[in-house]
Amino acid sequence: MQQIQYLPLTPEHFSAVIELGNQVHGDNYLDQAKCRDYYRRSIANEINASWVAFDGELLVGFRITFAAENWKADEWCSPELWQLSKDKICYFKCNTVNPNYQGRGIGSRLLKLSSEDAAKQGSQAGLAHIWLASPGNSAFKYFSKCGGKVIKEHPNKWRQLAIEDGYNCPVCDVLCSCVAAEMLLRF
Repeated sequence: MQQIQYLPLTPEHFSAVIELGNQVHGDNYLDQAKCRDYYRRSIANEINASWVAFDGELLVGFRITFAAENWKADEWCSPELWQLSKDKICYFKCNTVNPNYQGRGIGSRLLKLSSEDAAKQGSQAGLAHIWLASPGNSAFKYFSKCGGKVIKEHPNKWRQLAIEDGYNCPVCDVLCSCVAAEMLLRF
């Protein structure tokens, strides 16, 4: 195995990001239109807060992070509990690591790189909706280990995505009923 190389996300990475994202999170989780939109939202002050990780030519992980000004709080957000203004909080959209590479610190390194760039963009914290049904609850464990704190739990967070976009949750039989932990990570 080669040393993992970390790079800012660019459009040339989209196809590999879509393939890995759909493999890990379920069919129709990502597509070209979403990747273009997410990439655009990652950039503020000419700084890109989204990153990818490669082992040679193989994409083994990615972190998509929206700049504070490039996302809106929705019904799954609890701004009254954040203790920071929304304009100081980036949004950690997703962190994905190839199952064969999990447990090697790749997700944590991607989060650190995104947090550093989000801070350069002006953020003081990042908000995430952590998938509590991840294998072994690894998403919650890693985000907590990195300093993330639970704000609130939200049942059925991804159900609408399944209804409207055909998202196929890898753990639910019909419609996704997974719980998301709304978590805040201060920088």
